[in-house]
Amino acid sequence: MTPEPHFTGDLAAVPTHAFGHRSLTWWGVIAYMAIEGAFFVLAAAAYFFLMNQEASWAPGRIRPPELLAGTLFTLVMLASEIPNSIVKKAAESHRLRTVQVGLLVVAAFGLVLLALRAFEFGSLNVRWTDNPYGSVLWMLLVLHTVHVSTDWVDTLVLTALMFTPQMHEPRRLVDTSENSLYWRFVWLTWLPLYLLIYWLPRWSP
Repeated sequence: MTPEPHFTGDLAAVPTHAFGHRSLTWWGVIAYMAIEGAFFVLAAAAYFFLMNQEASWAPGRIRPPELLAGTLFTLVMLASEIPNSIVKKAAESHRLRTVQVGLLVVAAFGLVLLALRAFEFGSLNVRWTDNPYGSVLWMLLVLHTVHVSTDWVDTLVLTALMFTPQMHEPRRLVDTSENSLYWRFVWLTWLPLYLLIYWLPRWSP
């Protein structure tokens, strides 16, 4: 009888984590972004459908949303990509101190963005119960606010873990890198929404 093969070896050098497409977390984030992106596409489709049902957009005597809060939000969100990219590169280079400081900065950006978003809701010049125009504007803004809020909470959790000695093992750096990837999805989806909410009513007859 031929003996069964027996393999031995030291697996200590085998990495326990990976970044990018070699990570299951990365694939999960990509799939989640695809699903959420479909929601944004459907929301935009609803916007254009309702727009085509109206003689003017914004309808009646409703003034288009005020630009100040929404534009400030957009500028701050674009600026947040600077520390976000720093955190992502630092996580992939295992520079823990840079990750810790960078996450604090990103979390501060998130707090400022949520404060500006509160002012945005007050500057739409329409309530969600007034008419379809108001409903779809509020829907777009609420949908995006949910994504900003959930990513901000995720960032706070990662920040806390990074400052806990027992919890900043390499796989947490993978989580941090993918959180930065998702934040890019959040601000990229905002750019077309900003045009729909603030500028298309100004361009339409």
